[in-house]
Amino acid sequence: MRTHNSLLVTIAVVICTIATTSTAYIKGNGWEQIPNVNDPMVQEIGRWAVAEHARQASDGLQFKRVVSGMFQVVSGKNFKLRIDAVNGDGKDGVYRAQVYDQPWTQTRTLDYFVPTN
Repeated sequence: MRTHNSLLVTIAVVICTIATTSTAYIKGNGWEQIPNVNDPMVQEIGRWAVAEHARQASDGLQFKRVVSGMFQVVSGKNFKLRIDAVNGDGKDGVYRAQVYDQPWTQTRTLDYFVPTN
């Protein structure tokens, strides 16, 4: 009987491991490509990320456009964005930002904002 229970536990662990690994592989940990980065909502979130960064850093960074990104549905959405912007000296740059957005509570936070180069 003890061998039978051990075998059942081993099989259950293997099945759970395979199911978890398969789900993570297929869904990419829940992150998906944004199908249309030109969507006004995506551009607004990128514009907000640059404005929030500029407010915090006082560096005069100006938004140009979101060039690519991914999103993850949580209680709201996480966005990882690549953003074209112009710095205070007029030089173009590409930045990575992560934004959490929960419209129904009017919550939006900038998790990080960094240059790519």
